[in-house]
Amino acid sequence: MKKLIVTADDFGLTERVNEAIVLAYRNGIVTSASLMVNGQAFDSAVHLARRNPGLDIGLHLNLTDDPFKFIGAILRGKMRRTDIEREIRVQIEKALGTGLEIIHIDGHKHVHAIPLVLRTIREVAPHYGIQAIRAGVVKTPEMSSLLRRNPKSRLTIVKQCVLAKIAFAAWQFSCPAKTHSGMISPDVFYGIEHTGFLDLEAIASIVADLAPGVHELMCHPGYVDDELCRTPTRLRAQRERELELLTSPEVRKLIEDAGIRLVSYRDLVESRAAACK
Repeated sequence: MKKLIVTADDFGLTERVNEAIVLAYRNGIVTSASLMVNGQAFDSAVHLARRNPGLDIGLHLNLTDDPFKFIGAILRGKMRRTDIEREIRVQIEKALGTGLEIIHIDGHKHVHAIPLVLRTIREVAPHYGIQAIRAGVVKTPEMSSLLRRNPKSRLTIVKQCVLAKIAFAAWQFSCPAKTHSGMISPDVFYGIEHTGFLDLEAIASIVADLAPGVHELMCHPGYVDDELCRTPTRLRAQRERELELLTSPEVRKLIEDAGIRLVSYRDLVESRAAACK
């Protein structure tokens, strides 16, 4: 069967982003949310997560807003593995300290795919009971169509596609570490190149590309307000468009007609546990 996890990133960024994510879960196709423990609306996100226990919660590991500068700091020796491990532990412990069940881990700006970070996560996270991590196996279907629909944003889309390829390459480079970890991942990850440009046509192309197995689509629903405008994010009006899309009957019908089952990371972990019995 074709299964799809739909994860809303930036849970905890602002209160209105939190509200939108929960709405996209209740009335739309979102099944999972990634919690930013150092987001300014962290407490609000925790409160909403407790009121919506069916919403799967993961940790959105936030180490930097500029992954390329972060990589440069690692290469120059200014960012040591001990520093990275310490921060990962701090964020995991803050998330678990809420009493919420943290099912998976991923990275803000996809830092979890950086080899040193990925190896550290795989060594540390299982000790805290975190059993799943976002895949670095990235696919970018129908790029030409996405570029045609967004002629003024082609450079941004191309940059995001390059980032997707880099993340994939970094993940493959770190694959040997996978054998030393009990962590599980979806088969394929979608959405990097669609960040800010997710629309019905994009979801249709992803749906058409899905093979049997479990896959993940990243999204960023939200509402624009003064609080969001004060945060260092380029995604503003795009978040409201994504919320409308994710809660639309058209996207629900598209997924149902394709015979795709919406699942969460919790389902992924429980399926593996059942298979191991």
